[in-house]
Amino acid sequence: MTFFRKVYMAVRKKLFKIDDRTSFQKACDNGMTVGNDCRIQDGVLCDPSHSWLITMGDRVTLAPRVVLLAHDASTKSTLGYTMIGRINIGNDVFIGAGSIVLPCVSIGNNVIIGAGSVVSRSIPDNSVAAGNPCRVIKGYGEFIEERKKQMDASPLYDESFRVGSITSENKELMKEELTSSAGFVK
Repeated sequence: MTFFRKVYMAVRKKLFKIDDRTSFQKACDNGMTVGNDCRIQDGVLCDPSHSWLITMGDRVTLAPRVVLLAHDASTKSTLGYTMIGRINIGNDVFIGAGSIVLPCVSIGNNVIIGAGSVVSRSIPDNSVAAGNPCRVIKGYGEFIEERKKQMDASPLYDESFRVGSITSENKELMKEELTSSAGFVK
């Protein structure tokens, strides 16, 4: 990019108040606490108005389009107040795509939240939870053991099958092998 193009872009951003930070970056800048080695995927929305009430531990994964809401404005027009509450997410937590976490919720350590869940109540340590409303459906250890057994009977793929490095030949191989069951990518 040329010098003049850089200057033009900077002036344009300032003049039109363009903020190209992600929702996650804005939330962090506004006080959200995030641990180490977290993976935040595309489209995650962290409460823009009360992000300092959100805390995440280490090794948290937020899949695409997860929403973290630390407020509920449903009573603002009637009562004149918006409910606010903390969201605490522990260590080693996976929150599936399209899930919504509401105010006053704590998610323990070693927890998996299924895709599309609405987490309106706290979820204890070592749990797998899913649904609307989100409920514990099994223990974390039980879930991992089930997946290990499933892996024994399923195709396993190495790093060359990951997005960004997979060849068209390997894509076709996966299509052929995954006709009636799941597989696992390293």
